Amino acid sequence: MIGLYLEEIVEGRVVELGQHHFTRGAIIAFAGQYDPQPFHLDDEVARKGPLGALSASGWHTAAGWMKCYVATNQAAEAKMRAEGREPAAIGPSPGLANLRWLKPVTPGDTITYRSTVTGKRELNSRPQWGLVFTLNEGFNQKGELVFSFEGKVLTPKRPA
Repeated sequence: MIGLYLEEIVEGRVVELGQHHFTRGAIIAFAGQYDPQPFHLDDEVARKGPLGALSASGWHTAAGWMKCYVATNQAAEAKMRAEGREPAAIGPSPGLANLRWLKPVTPGDTITYRSTVTGKRELNSRPQWGLVFTLNEGFNQKGELVFSFEGKVLTPKRPA
């Protein structure tokens, strides 16, 4: 996470990942390509549906988180390199749990994303790596939690 080695990552650390603004056009375009359900595509159908308004696909909300996560990591790595430090290469994620879309994201919403380190552990099967566990959340402009999941990412240990 953000260019750090496993030993440098502190439980409880909160990383602000940035914001993503959802427009009507972007919601419809994303849905048309990846999640073509009527309540993501048509205002009238959405008004009559369970969400009461045109709403972004949950996958669109998740993609907004990923965009902010990657940008935050890239910026942190660039800053480290500018300071003469080589960042740790982030590994892949072996999965996530408890993905939740808690409130609809509607046109005009701006979601602010963050990631909180909830734990870490070394891996016996890969002694040069560890796992970092995170709680990842997205809040709308009203401060309401709209999106969350528990993540984990392979993180290198500092070379001996």
